[in-house]
Amino acid sequence: MHHAALIPWLDPAMIIGTAGPWALLVVCFIVFAETGLLVGFLLPGDTLLVIAGLLSHPVAGSEHGVFGINVWFVALLIGLSAFIGGEVGYVIGHKGGPAVFERKESGLFSKKNVERTNAFFERFGGITVILARFVPIVRTFAPVAAGVGHMPWRRYTLYNLIGAILWGFGLTMFGYAIGFIPPVAHFVESYIDLILLAAVGGTALITLWHYLSERHKAKKAAAAGEDVVTDATEAEELVLDAEVFDRAPDLDGDGTH
Repeated sequence: MHHAALIPWLDPAMIIGTAGPWALLVVCFIVFAETGLLVGFLLPGDTLLVIAGLLSHPVAGSEHGVFGINVWFVALLIGLSAFIGGEVGYVIGHKGGPAVFERKESGLFSKKNVERTNAFFERFGGITVILARFVPIVRTFAPVAAGVGHMPWRRYTLYNLIGAILWGFGLTMFGYAIGFIPPVAHFVESYIDLILLAAVGGTALITLWHYLSERHKAKKAAAAGEDVVTDATEAEELVLDAEVFDRAPDLDGDGTH
């Protein structure tokens, strides 16, 4: 096994012996935040899920990988976190109403992100809740937009469940399946400490980069004299019409549903 001399605290045996459930808890929280909190778009969920699956393969010191539990439980907990996050996002939008969108452009909020999400709903209707899981940014704002627009809760929950299973559970198991490819399995076994460093450090760096990038755009727009505050009237305009959720998807993009 390859060890990073400068980061002995990333030794797999140490992590497996001490981090275990806590490492999985962090992953679950990140997955929850991606759809349960409006700041979740800063987080690299897709990559994290695949890596979580990879790290669930047996390694020296644990027959169940870094998390210390069977991959089925890892995938189920991640899928559950995705589902709960989607439900919380919907409740925030449903209870908060248009006021949720009343805020100043910053590294944590962008009106364009809401408009991009609305465009998905306009094109794909209610199944956007499922498709959004695989689209960064959109998966963060879709639950809130559905809640603000009062999408029927039962239908939303069904789509949210399907999306959570396909994305949260599915991508984690996909990552685990990749580990059965001999070259990949050997790489994981030999360089697990570096993979962990990339997973932890990479997530932090990508999150920081997204935040600074969005913040820079907001400041640049403000300096150019653009309207960077979404007021009550503009927030109302961002609310989706109820009929949008009943539309059949426009799969070929020709404007016909």
